[in-house]
Amino acid sequence: MHITLPTTVVEGIQLTVMPFRADGVIGTMSVPTLVQLVPSPRREEDTKTLKAAAGAVRRHAELRALVQRALKSTQKGKNVGSYAEYIADGVKGELGAGWSTPPITFWHAGPLAALSDELLPGTGLRTLTITPGTCVVAIDGETQTTAWHELYDDPERYGLTYAELAQVRVPFELYVDLSVADARQIFYDRNVQGVVVAKNLAMSMDQRDFATRLAHRLADAVKVDVDDKLVPFTKLVNASKRQVGKTDPEVVTLSALRALVITAIYGRAGLSRSAETVHEDELPAGTNSEQVEGSVVPLLARLISDHFPHFASRSAITAPAVLAGIGIAVHQATPWADPMNALGAEDLHRLLADIQWDREARYWDGVAAKAGAPGRLNFSGGVKDSGGRVADAILYPATEAGRRIRGQ
Repeated sequence: MHITLPTTVVEGIQLTVMPFRADGVIGTMSVPTLVQLVPSPRREEDTKTLKAAAGAVRRHAELRALVQRALKSTQKGKNVGSYAEYIADGVKGELGAGWSTPPITFWHAGPLAALSDELLPGTGLRTLTITPGTCVVAIDGETQTTAWHELYDDPERYGLTYAELAQVRVPFELYVDLSVADARQIFYDRNVQGVVVAKNLAMSMDQRDFATRLAHRLADAVKVDVDDKLVPFTKLVNASKRQVGKTDPEVVTLSALRALVITAIYGRAGLSRSAETVHEDELPAGTNSEQVEGSVVPLLARLISDHFPHFASRSAITAPAVLAGIGIAVHQATPWADPMNALGAEDLHRLLADIQWDREARYWDGVAAKAGAPGRLNFSGGVKDSGGRVADAILYPATEAGRRIRGQ
């Protein structure tokens, strides 16, 4: 008897993709497919686990080491847990629509097992097949990849089920049959060529941050006179830059306004929180979000209204460090301030009334700025650097700095 062998069939993991260049495709895959296709980077750095692993896993670990940085004992590794919690909260619907994970960039180290013709002419969609055991490495987005492994290893720990994870689609881009040198270059380009967003600016975009939300509410609450028209102050707040440009219509940045809010809430302790997320359960003892908003917004709204001409002229009052110092003074007028240093609203108003806000060295050099070339004053010192000095000058008029900013 002669048994005929079956026609050759390419077996493996199939993905529906769309090519965007000769060696690159984009698409989505399920979480079970992701954890099957790419081994856990954390496990690949576990020496004991790796010794007992199959040869394919060890080869994958060796290849990964050529194009990726270590997770173990690094900030990257420490971020995995919080990233997994963030993804889990998003999957469970706790973050609404305001959450996202970027597409993961994979490198397929060799040629594909198979690539179909267009599934529907004119769409570009194709099916590619990856042979089991093929080395696929995350060259950008490895922290996210590790977080997905953490979730799939123990979904109950994060309040999820395997069924819920199986419904998730993970976006990706896949580069095929590149050399190690090219994969390394992509890693470099993705991690170095891009401009890192300043943390303070990034924080001002975080709508889950209480201080950011309060800064927006403050800006919405104030109406100011511009060319004989009342306009919301929010129209004069720039939310996309670290500093306002000369030709920009705005007068202050959102990150600077956020520094004012944080120091008004926490006082001097707020200086170290300017680049941290403020959660509602971390507000001062004995307060809640409604009480804090009800006290801080009216105090700061009056401050902005009373001093709007100085905001409009982009005087020293718009500098982040100066606003942080003002916030510390405002904190003394809140109900939760230390009674030993408490101020009434009118006392605060009087302390601010005679300050010279013009950007001149005779007022601000050595307090919130440094004098440079003749006629130039540099306010680039950060909130942490100068906010405390500004607060002291405001609160203690008899000191040298206090007299200086008052032109005495």
